[in-house]
Amino acid sequence: MPPDRTHYAAALSTHPDPGVAVGEVVGQVLDRLGPSPDLAVLFTTGNHAQAAPRLARVVRQTLVPEHLIGGTAVAVLAHRQEVEESPGLALWAGRTGPVTAVRYEGPRPEVSAPAGSTIVVVGDPFTLDAAGMAAAVGPDVTMVGGLASAGSRPGDNRLLLDDETFTDGGVALVLPPGLGARAVVAPGCRPVGDPYVVTGSDGNLLLSLAGRPALERLQDVLDAADDETRDRLRRGLHVGLVIDEQRDAYESGDFLVRSVLGADRSSGAVAIGDQAAVGTTIQFQVRDAEAATVDLRTRLHGLQASGALVFTCNGRGSHLFGSSGHDAQHFTDGLGTTAVAGMFCAGEIGPVGSAHHLHGFTASALLFDSTISAPTA
Repeated sequence: MPPDRTHYAAALSTHPDPGVAVGEVVGQVLDRLGPSPDLAVLFTTGNHAQAAPRLARVVRQTLVPEHLIGGTAVAVLAHRQEVEESPGLALWAGRTGPVTAVRYEGPRPEVSAPAGSTIVVVGDPFTLDAAGMAAAVGPDVTMVGGLASAGSRPGDNRLLLDDETFTDGGVALVLPPGLGARAVVAPGCRPVGDPYVVTGSDGNLLLSLAGRPALERLQDVLDAADDETRDRLRRGLHVGLVIDEQRDAYESGDFLVRSVLGADRSSGAVAIGDQAAVGTTIQFQVRDAEAATVDLRTRLHGLQASGALVFTCNGRGSHLFGSSGHDAQHFTDGLGTTAVAGMFCAGEIGPVGSAHHLHGFTASALLFDSTISAPTA
């Protein structure tokens, strides 16, 4: 193999036979990268979940990466293609220098990594407190990853770490400094109506917003919305918790987006998929394909990279954009590389500002050898 041909490579197979699929992706990566990379990341749809341990073993024996992680997902992506509702296997590999494999056990494991390093993590949504884990990551470390999404019940997901397979907790690789690593977190929702301060709450129940019952405030947003926005709200209503309360105004990327789970007309309470303490600023959100596209393009504008790992929400893809391939195509074309692979997640992890969060309806990506191109005159 010619030396330094490339540092990163990605491959995809849609063959329904897992044995054939793993042979195809390993062969593609060997052609592009050669053997013995420092790390490999394996993403498989639920169709191949039972075969996941065997697939990881084949990758370890034939590609011979120093370390491997992976997970099962409802959909996977590589290059410009996203595979939804059918068998798919995506493999990403890279030469990064020394990598450390980490197993996260318990609901909120301690995260430790040297300053300047980068953590790639795949977790189980039922047993890992990913929000708490992400919040504990310091600003001198970058963590990007997502939660496995193939299983709808505890124990259904598969997490891969070298030669072991787990159904709980998390798995991760700690990468060394100096990789030109950059995180990109792009939301899929836009705020509607006015922001409100939470004046009453109980767990995940919003009781009152700006002194009035939360349901009344939500009705105000519906009444003031145009027909298109009102229709979107009725098909998928969400709420955004402001990340930085010190900002004078809030835009789409300034929120942690969570689902609205229901409402109680008698009490006026609104249930959401998180907890919002009194004093938190929230704003209702609507999924918007056009706004999500503009936001992703804006965040990728001027960036170039040699490779990328993408953790996108399982509510994006064809569910949001009407056809598959949206995020994969934007990362591949926007960054100028085919070494792009990833998974659809039940929650995405990535930094906003100096803090890390568990996101919803976002595309969270880790770019390698990233640079900002100089503007043309």
